[in-house]
Amino acid sequence: MITSEVLQLAKIVWDYHHMNTPLQKADCIFVLGSHDTRVAERAVDIYLQGWAPLLIFSGGLGRLTKDLWTETEAGLFAKIALQKGVPEKDILIENRSTNTGENVLFTRQLLQEKGLDPQSFILVQKPYMERRTYATFQKQWPGKTVYVTSPQISFEAYPTVEAPLEQVINVMVGDLQRIRVYAEKGFQIHQHIPDEVWNAYEQLVALGFNKQLVKEAW
Repeated sequence: MITSEVLQLAKIVWDYHHMNTPLQKADCIFVLGSHDTRVAERAVDIYLQGWAPLLIFSGGLGRLTKDLWTETEAGLFAKIALQKGVPEKDILIENRSTNTGENVLFTRQLLQEKGLDPQSFILVQKPYMERRTYATFQKQWPGKTVYVTSPQISFEAYPTVEAPLEQVINVMVGDLQRIRVYAEKGFQIHQHIPDEVWNAYEQLVALGFNKQLVKEAW
């Protein structure tokens, strides 16, 4: 049940996930696939504004899209880019990855195969995955300059028919848990989680928002 208490706690978690990184010009825009096509639209807007000359779309079918789509995340995102006027020559597609770590690993391999070695990246993801994306990239591909952004949408405006509020809260609670658990497993760099944020996480889990948790760590 979505109460005012739940909304207040969820907003604390939502705000923590945001890196609030100012955009800077970069060598490429690295778009991590998901079920939210607004991520692709944000990436295309950045490209068209001239922040970077290359768009990389990464994503096969992950835990949330394997039951939704038959086309890969990267393939669908690339179609959106083409429809919005991005030249095909400025798009690279990695369509095998199924999680954030693979997004980085397989994209790194693709760029090496193409003889490309960008030094700076604008990472584009969902709003509540900014921090985990940053932490994963820094662990899997250290030594690069990284900026992070996401669709410029408020918490209140973010839910849709396809991604209702209850699902959004469940997923971002799960992503917060992963920031701690995956750092312990060595998948990501450590990110400090303030007590207020972790307390909000624990209260949301106790209230039943546990559908996207890593079960063995819960």
